[in-house]
Amino acid sequence: MKRVTVIAQDVELSKLEKAAENLIYNVEKLENGLVKVDIYVNDALLDELIPKLQNSVDLRHRESMIEVSSPDFIISSALKRKERGIKGEERATVEELLASSKKYTKIDVGKTALTMIAGIIALIGLFMNNVPIIIGAMLLSPLLGPIYSFVINTSVGRSRDAWLSLLNMAIMLILVILTSYIATIIISLFMPLSLTPEILLRFDTNPIYILMAILLGFAAVFAYAKGLSESIAGIAIAAALLPPLAVSGIALALYLDYAAKPLLLSMENIVGLIAGGLIAIIALKIEPRRYYEKAKARRMLDRLYLTLFSLLVLLVILSLLV
Repeated sequence: MKRVTVIAQDVELSKLEKAAENLIYNVEKLENGLVKVDIYVNDALLDELIPKLQNSVDLRHRESMIEVSSPDFIISSALKRKERGIKGEERATVEELLASSKKYTKIDVGKTALTMIAGIIALIGLFMNNVPIIIGAMLLSPLLGPIYSFVINTSVGRSRDAWLSLLNMAIMLILVILTSYIATIIISLFMPLSLTPEILLRFDTNPIYILMAILLGFAAVFAYAKGLSESIAGIAIAAALLPPLAVSGIALALYLDYAAKPLLLSMENIVGLIAGGLIAIIALKIEPRRYYEKAKARRMLDRLYLTLFSLLVLLVILSLLV
């Protein structure tokens, strides 16, 4: 159950009451010709209600606003009766998805440090050929957020936030490679390092890994957008990215002639994950509400589709040649 609070001009009350018909709401008269309407709505109906309210309120006025909150609990027999007759799947609104992605448009020192630590742990697990340690690194890695933020902002035409998310992701990925590179050089000064089976696995490039990354990207973004376990979705992303990135750092430090293979595998996974995330966005029908915003988002998506398709074809060819 959500509580939608709307502050609008008094003359807009009739429109708001029409938008909230068949729902339970309270009206409070405020000063300066304003009115406050509290509407109680089931989560499954929220996404349908928001555009109706946006069309009922002139949000150009400084005082006008729409706020959505989640009450801890509500005791109401009338609301309980309303809940019984509601059928539908609960889904997050576009506004909620954008709000959850906002934190990934900025470089977070804590998340960046956590990514570097995860890279070092993965490196240790790879050299020890220890799968549980590698999985532990995946649990730490916060690589899902920027990918999720990128596809969400692209789907609604927010180019600036999309590019910031992409930049944030690129910084995290480069730092994993750089951290692995430096750590490998330091460790090699004190002990001999050999290629373990877990490391050798990441020297294998195959087009099937692209398909795997697409499926993982779809599952991760779908789960995240649906409010399912973020940790499960994050592990799916980290499983595809973290070990190949760590092996790329190892190869650059010790086996430069063979570094192209893990780097190519990393690129395949990155492009595949983004492509899978976009497919999830399409499946979830996440798009802007305004017509002019939809046109802008469509142009952004068309360019991204073309870019991803070209990259996927190129990566498939390279994986067959390398």
